[in-house]
Amino acid sequence: MNSLWLILIGLAMMGGGYLLYSRYLASTVYQLKKEYATPAHELEDGVDFVPTNKYVLWGHHFTSVAGAAPIVGPAVAVIWGWLPAFLWVTIGTVFIAGMHDFGVLWASARHKGQSIGTLSGKYIGTRGRNLFLVVIFLLLLMVVAAFGVVIAGLLVSTPSAVIPTWGALLVALLIGQAIYRLKWNLPLVSLVGIVALYGLIVLGDRVPVSLPESTFGLAPEAVWILLLFIYGGIASLLPVWVLLQPRDYINGLQLFIGLGILYASALLTAPTVVAPMVNTSLPEGTPSMVPLLFVTIACGAISGFHGTVASGTSSKQIDKETDERFVGYFGAVGEGLLALGAIVATTAGFQSLADWKEIYTEFNAGGVGAFVQGGSSIINEGLGLPTSLSATVLATMAVLFAATTMDSGIRLQRFVVQEIGGIIGAKVSAIWATIIAVTVGLALTFSTGSNGSGGVLIWPLFGTTNQLMAALSMSIIAVILSRLSRPIWPVVIPLLFVLVMSVWALVVQLKTFIADANWLLATLDIIILACALWVSVEALSAVRRAREHSEPDAAFPEDYPELAASSTRS
Repeated sequence: MNSLWLILIGLAMMGGGYLLYSRYLASTVYQLKKEYATPAHELEDGVDFVPTNKYVLWGHHFTSVAGAAPIVGPAVAVIWGWLPAFLWVTIGTVFIAGMHDFGVLWASARHKGQSIGTLSGKYIGTRGRNLFLVVIFLLLLMVVAAFGVVIAGLLVSTPSAVIPTWGALLVALLIGQAIYRLKWNLPLVSLVGIVALYGLIVLGDRVPVSLPESTFGLAPEAVWILLLFIYGGIASLLPVWVLLQPRDYINGLQLFIGLGILYASALLTAPTVVAPMVNTSLPEGTPSMVPLLFVTIACGAISGFHGTVASGTSSKQIDKETDERFVGYFGAVGEGLLALGAIVATTAGFQSLADWKEIYTEFNAGGVGAFVQGGSSIINEGLGLPTSLSATVLATMAVLFAATTMDSGIRLQRFVVQEIGGIIGAKVSAIWATIIAVTVGLALTFSTGSNGSGGVLIWPLFGTTNQLMAALSMSIIAVILSRLSRPIWPVVIPLLFVLVMSVWALVVQLKTFIADANWLLATLDIIILACALWVSVEALSAVRRAREHSEPDAAFPEDYPELAASSTRS
């Protein structure tokens, strides 16, 4: 099959989703109000609550959620064939991910930027909130620790990505000053930033940087992990406009240019998809496609981590409520396009089926390496870029997005630690909360020794935990909509599907962990499963109560005339 059809059909579906379905959600389900006073204006503090241009905020939101996962998931899942991965990415993006990200952003912004965990306490109950925070904490721990390992591995395997990875931080700092202090116009800042970033990529390709085999007794991967956690801790404490916003914005532009290069190369060469449509000759040990496909591809189809970002940082920066459609739904579309690019690169970037099978010798054998190898081959053939430079472009793209997700994860973990502290009656400062978040992440990462490989220890549970988090977030949206007597089926149908597949996958994985005597993962599996089922039961009960007895909610004064006097409209 010609990969051109995958690209055109995928682009049409996602573009149609944004132009049509997101408009329906905005007008009928979420009913956005341009005049509503957002938390960024009501609670502006110059640190976390900052009214932000929707394009800059989209860049932050998109790059915070689009880490390595929308590359890794599809690049692994194509072992079952390109068709199942393609259908899940496109349909999931349009009808589930976009709705979920948009909805959590809307719900949080309507409640003074409160996190999805806090909202669970308001709409589900105290027990639901406490269990919800357990799931969020574990999810963020998995993301922060595992992405540190992924980034370190890429910096070691692709030393040409070192200079652009760290140089991008300086570019971001300068962009933040240019936008907020020098008041440069956004197009000029964008142009200068992109030229500087791609200049660093060219420089990195010519001057690769490798660490010594041992530094104070630590392997290169371990050194990079330590530096990444130190950077992430510092970045999480800085005002969002100093580094987080500009870094994510310029990385968002960089990703779309990188994807543009990949897509343009594929359009010019129209490489043949050599991977099977549905793989009937799976390597021994490959798990069943159903339900594992739906948790292997999380980011890129639906991801609960997006809800923590939407309610943790993005909701605090929304300038106008109507911006949420672009930031939330189109942010999910951007990640879907990245996942689609990963599918094209890993199914059409090889010369033959035999070459493809040399990579996919076992489950989890694909991943970022297959994306970089296949994608660089397409770019080299399509645009004539040297293979090494093509690989540097794609590796840098993967590293930068994993890094933005990692440090956003540390900032979000800081918020969670402070929330937990508030529940137990202990006020935790931002600095101490960050120290706790970094320390716990490092402890897990180095739990298996000085090589720092412990970050992937609990990664097998990431997909299921991530999807369960998405289902739980959708349950809160469903409760809110029920209380407002608005349509809930656009939320409930995806909620039930994701919940069933996630719980099913957890049960399947639990059997595997017990058979392998992996008691740590088996214990965590049981904890996550119990928390998710408990919260789900309480959420369904809350939906039923809300449908029977609609209650006034001060966050939605236009729906309750009796609250008009206390409206927060500006």
